Amino acid sequence: MSDVVTSWVRTVVPGLWAALAAWAVSLGLPAAVVDVLGGLGEQLVVPVVLAVVYAALRWLEPQLPNWLTRVLLGSVRPPSYRDEAGIRLGEHRP
Repeated sequence: MSDVVTSWVRTVVPGLWAALAAWAVSLGLPAAVVDVLGGLGEQLVVPVVLAVVYAALRWLEPQLPNWLTRVLLGSVRPPSYRDEAGIRLGEHRP
């Protein structure tokens, strides 16, 4: 799998897990929270849950077995961001 596809998969798959988690959270939001936030409650749940789920998955990644990493992140191999000369993007060689 190319680095572009790997980076896309490792972004989309956690996003799908986060969307599923946000949906589950939104089903159980207490009425008091929904009332306080007005119509923003459901709109805020998705980005907050996405940030939490993605950060947690990246933090836990080194401790996860390969099969679980594949399920949760879509790929065990992180993408390599190098150009044709083998220079990492953002890195400069003299």
